[in-house]
Amino acid sequence: MTDTTFALLAFVPLILAGILLIGLRMAARVAMPIVFVATSLIALLVWDMTMTRVIASTLQGLILTVAILWIIFGAILLLNTLKHSGGITAIRNGFSGISPDRRVQAIIVAWLFGCFIEGASGFGTPAAVAAPLMVALGFPALAAVTVGMMIQSTPVSFGAVGTPIVVGVTGGVDRTGITSALEAGGSSWLDYFHLITGEVALVHAVVGVFMPLIMVTIMVRFFGANRSWKEGLAIAPFAIFAGIAFVVPYGLAGVFLGPEFPSMIGAMVGLAIVVPAARRGFLIPANQWDFPDSKQWPDHWIGRLSIKTDEVVGKHVFPPSWVGCPTCCSPCCWCCRAASTPSSRY
Repeated sequence: MTDTTFALLAFVPLILAGILLIGLRMAARVAMPIVFVATSLIALLVWDMTMTRVIASTLQGLILTVAILWIIFGAILLLNTLKHSGGITAIRNGFSGISPDRRVQAIIVAWLFGCFIEGASGFGTPAAVAAPLMVALGFPALAAVTVGMMIQSTPVSFGAVGTPIVVGVTGGVDRTGITSALEAGGSSWLDYFHLITGEVALVHAVVGVFMPLIMVTIMVRFFGANRSWKEGLAIAPFAIFAGIAFVVPYGLAGVFLGPEFPSMIGAMVGLAIVVPAARRGFLIPANQWDFPDSKQWPDHWIGRLSIKTDEVVGKHVFPPSWVGCPTCCSPCCWCCRAASTPSSRY
């Protein structure tokens, strides 16, 4: 077989998964075992892998799956803890107190909060946490997932405390050969590593300026009552402002501090700048934007997901507010101060 044939066969599992999941709309529990069988047959018959190697790879995949499920379990546990403690109600009221405009809420929750979670945890945690939180705030499930996945862009290279850069650069290149060449030229591996980190940060920073605008524009176009690009572009000044508030400290951290902190520092500084600005209506259009009434949402917007906070109003498992906010562990935080009803205070 030619290299082209081998390359095409290597793509077969991905193409098959796309056809079954998207084209035929098969459930993942049915489609993925079929893809697994096809992958195993290709490995055995085309790549001449032994059965032992296939079984070992399968076990490795199961271990990785358990790690991912553990992350998802933690995200769901956090969400339900917030729900049954009244934390979701407090956060919802807090964001409404900042701005009832869904575009602003998406930028703050998905972009800034999501970037912080990516920097701290990585491995898909932002989508697993931010998307359910947005659903609880009143977003359609499909819109929340769409926006939640789009944040997996600028902060990802420095996600999980810089794991992609640290592991990828250190283990993904011929470090010994590169180090020898660098030393021959009067440089060092550390200088090379810092150069890569800085350039990655700057490239992502340029794109990151526009990511909040792209994210919000797509949300408004496909989930708004008017299906309008114009309503999404109307928030452009604030969206670009939020992008700059994140990428400037993000880029500086990447250049001067290394790969561990850019996403977290960018998000924390961005939140400190953008939230007060949003409270004052800085660069926010006069016309507020919201989704259509939930009764008008198509079934595929919500699926089977339903998060109701009203049913747990008044149920508190945390001490009074002087102990600290169960959401952010702060003795006095903006989300609790903004909550106006007794049931949403701690």
